[in-house]
Amino acid sequence: MKLDQTFTHFLLEHQLQHQRTLNFLVLMDGIRVAAKHIQHYYNIAALSDNLGETDRINVQGEQVMALDDIAHDIVVHYLRESQQVIEAISEEAPEPIRMNEDGRYFVYFDPLDGSSNVKHNLPVGFLFGIAKRNPDGEDEDCSLRCGRDFIAAGMFLIPAGVFTFALRDGGAWRFLKDEFGEFVRPTRIFLPEAKKTWELSCNAGYMNTFSPAVQGWLGHYMGRYKFRYAGSLVVDFHRLLDNGGIFAYPPIVNHQDPSNNRPEGKLRLMYESAVVAFIAKEAGGLAVNQYGEEILDVVPQKPHQRSALFVGNQELVRSIQSDLRGHFHDIPRAVNG
Repeated sequence: MKLDQTFTHFLLEHQLQHQRTLNFLVLMDGIRVAAKHIQHYYNIAALSDNLGETDRINVQGEQVMALDDIAHDIVVHYLRESQQVIEAISEEAPEPIRMNEDGRYFVYFDPLDGSSNVKHNLPVGFLFGIAKRNPDGEDEDCSLRCGRDFIAAGMFLIPAGVFTFALRDGGAWRFLKDEFGEFVRPTRIFLPEAKKTWELSCNAGYMNTFSPAVQGWLGHYMGRYKFRYAGSLVVDFHRLLDNGGIFAYPPIVNHQDPSNNRPEGKLRLMYESAVVAFIAKEAGGLAVNQYGEEILDVVPQKPHQRSALFVGNQELVRSIQSDLRGHFHDIPRAVNG
């Protein structure tokens, strides 16, 4: 009989090896339990009549699904229970959520990425990033941290039961959920260097709305690699980590209806773009925004600030980064809270 190492034991080893406190272990146990509960409600969504929309519009102007609210409440509950979190920022809450003044961590999360997929029985995800309180305890505007300040980030792929987790300077790791609901078998992951598996992932239906620089770059590379797009950040990024290539979510700047333009991008910086950028870095990759700036270096000005995203193998991201920097004036700078 062979028994696998659990995520908890993996993280315990890491903390002890680096002579760190176990407070982070307590926090991550709460996040892990929250993910298991979200998967449970995903599994019974049809039976419990939670597939549809609520009558609420979130701070991003998007229709809130019933499971969005459920997932948000679950994560907030377990973050509070951990007693380790000072403040949390959720996609589903208009303002930062104050929790424990004596806490050590700030948590940024999207409790149900791709929630519109639920009614079609397609995968969804739970994304999170974690930053630590300054040692001196002075944290004015403390929750607005750039991705470079993260100490960890992760994503749960639901219902597949796959957990991808990255530690600052500690690598990116993948865990699988076993028959007892434990995340086990830590496996170090890297973006593949072999180009034969590389893929391009973006919404080709919006190709004509992208900037000339993005259109030109995609046109040059689309014939070289397979084209895949699932329409969910967690799903597409999970595939990217397996196969390599690039995931692109460019800003929309040339829509025939100008009111549909999103020059600042659509993804949220703190709990979407920065999270996958952090994981990509630990897997040997890179992520930049619409101006060619590294996502991890962008300091948010507002909790729900938006961002474009180009993430993947460094060779491809460096290539489009060069083109973006050469045409940075094509896209107006905007901060959307």
